[in-house]
Amino acid sequence: MKIYDVIIIGGGLAGLTAALHLSESQLSILLIEKHQYPHHKVCGEYLSNEVAPYLKKLGVLLPNPVSIKTLQLSTVKGTTLTTPLPLGGMGISRYTLDYALYNKVLEKGVEVKFGSVKAVDFEKNTFILGTVDGHSYLAEIVIGAYGKRSGIDKHLQRSFIKSKSPWLAVKSHYHAKGFPDELVALHNFRGGYGGLSKTEKGEINFCYLANYKIFTKYKDIEHFNSQVVTQNPFLAEFLSSASPVFDKPITIAQISFERKQAVERHMLMCGDAAGLIHPLCGNGMAMAIHSAKMAAELVLEYFGSISPDRRVLENQYAHEWETTFKRRLIAGRRLQSMLLHPVWADKLMQLAVKSPLVLRRIIKSTHGQPLIN
Repeated sequence: MKIYDVIIIGGGLAGLTAALHLSESQLSILLIEKHQYPHHKVCGEYLSNEVAPYLKKLGVLLPNPVSIKTLQLSTVKGTTLTTPLPLGGMGISRYTLDYALYNKVLEKGVEVKFGSVKAVDFEKNTFILGTVDGHSYLAEIVIGAYGKRSGIDKHLQRSFIKSKSPWLAVKSHYHAKGFPDELVALHNFRGGYGGLSKTEKGEINFCYLANYKIFTKYKDIEHFNSQVVTQNPFLAEFLSSASPVFDKPITIAQISFERKQAVERHMLMCGDAAGLIHPLCGNGMAMAIHSAKMAAELVLEYFGSISPDRRVLENQYAHEWETTFKRRLIAGRRLQSMLLHPVWADKLMQLAVKSPLVLRRIIKSTHGQPLIN
């Protein structure tokens, strides 16, 4: 049986980016993804410009992204704050972005197979992967980029998978007039918050995170929207005039923001599989791409070494991941705690209005610098 140099589990932003970066080498690479492209994913669909130079270097041309320059925040009461984004970002759907990356990966000759990985074991310095449909694959290095949670997490007995998470995410696209192209807006409601931004097709992505206990008190998404989400006047105005593009919203439950390990049983974890930043920070997509860049660069160093040492690779990746993202994840948790508390949210808004420096520091704490200059 063939032993691949690298197998990547998951073909989202992290997995596709890692495959594309590694494709510049002579390594044998296999990417395994559960779903055929293109497809929609639950995501805020705001991409920070910190990754724009890197994507350009990889040869990725993004189809008509919306240029986003301004951030708007509001509390449940409707207290609002608008500020420029230092780096800015892009509004682009995962349907389009992932598909563009996938086509570039195929162009580079990377082998892609569709299926669900159910087990990953490590024996005699080699990974053995088993899929739901009965196929097996071998690899020297495995990158886990399969998203927020998966059956693989149970197989690996990861600590976060044992606990129930109170978070549910809901996403849909809408047609609506008057929403500014350059704006990404984050609006609070009781027990949650939602983001609004335009995509490349002119549709507006509305993706929100809700406390599951509060959500279950209502019959369905439509009733939850009308009874809870619309308590925020900005969201009430938007939903009253917007028309949905999807037949029904797409959802994902049990979203965990608990700490995860960047290396699990010798696998290098990327993107949401390594750690999830709160959507209020609006930067999960950029972090996924950044983590893939880090992993790919270290994997290339590993294979380029005269005496490859797996322990060195794992320790270097874990250290770089911690150094690069720990501060941002902590800032995200703190910011979410404050903005979900009605009293503290209003106090924070008032402080930010009086002192723009405070707001600039908050934005800086949740965003990175350009990956390459």
